[in-house]
Amino acid sequence: MSREFSLQMRGQQRFSGDTRAWAPGFRYLATCFLYLTFVGADIQALEFKGQWQQGGMLIGTVAAGDSVDFDGRSLPVSEEGQFVLGLGRNAPSRVTLRVNSKQGEKSYEFNVAQREYAIQRIEGVPQRTVTPPESVMERIRSEGAEVSRARRGESQRLDFLNGFSRPLEGPITGVYGSQRVYNGVPKNPHYGLDIAGPEGAMVYAPNSGVVKLVHRDMYYSGGTLIIDHGYGVSSTFIHLSDILVSEGTEINRGDPIAKVGATGRATGPHLDWRVNWYQVRLDPAQVLEHFSNSEQVAGADGESVQIKPR
Repeated sequence: MSREFSLQMRGQQRFSGDTRAWAPGFRYLATCFLYLTFVGADIQALEFKGQWQQGGMLIGTVAAGDSVDFDGRSLPVSEEGQFVLGLGRNAPSRVTLRVNSKQGEKSYEFNVAQREYAIQRIEGVPQRTVTPPESVMERIRSEGAEVSRARRGESQRLDFLNGFSRPLEGPITGVYGSQRVYNGVPKNPHYGLDIAGPEGAMVYAPNSGVVKLVHRDMYYSGGTLIIDHGYGVSSTFIHLSDILVSEGTEINRGDPIAKVGATGRATGPHLDWRVNWYQVRLDPAQVLEHFSNSEQVAGADGESVQIKPR
């Protein structure tokens, strides 16, 4: 089961040692502030909002001019020191982030809450989408490459800082991470948030961005739309019956962008909304929980603790 993340020690003790020594039993908080004290230097702040949990998105802030490395990638950092990172479905229990500042490179380790995922059995999907014939395999590979290219780009947009809203109101019928079994055949996990709705119901942009991909008939996902929110964060909408925008179009949160459908591998009309950080698949429900558009992403109040880098 998922746990809450906290930097508060047992017995109200204050921790100033190696982060790897954090004892089991910590709570995980949605928001944490890490104030880093350097000997003989001014105090600098490494600040995070989000949850260190599988599927989570985190937005951080470092001092202006610092650079950040995570998961083998040099992250884009805004002029104000803001950056974003994501944790995949099977992210390890501990990850390392490196900050390069005027004082040199410092490394910080964070515990990642591990999750248990449900098994969802779905019957009645077209069998050709469960065990596709060899004749369509090249098409499937080509479409997968299109999606990867659309998510690979790194624009300098900062729309992700403005928070997200639901693209469709309706019952949740599928959740992130669940192991899917189609017509009795185990398949890949589900990486989206399924929202039920009638055929043709309007889908609205959950955040501003630019349209990176429009495809009206992908083999698995049917009508497919990808919107770039900046710094590797993107939204994908699939099984659409109609798409109302074109590639390269800039959109604002709340704009009508598509209509609910049942195209591709689907048993009925619904929206499958996905959020990515580059190729890392994130949990849209967590994004909504911690980054709703009614919240201010940076600068929120939070609990602090002094730590030393590894």
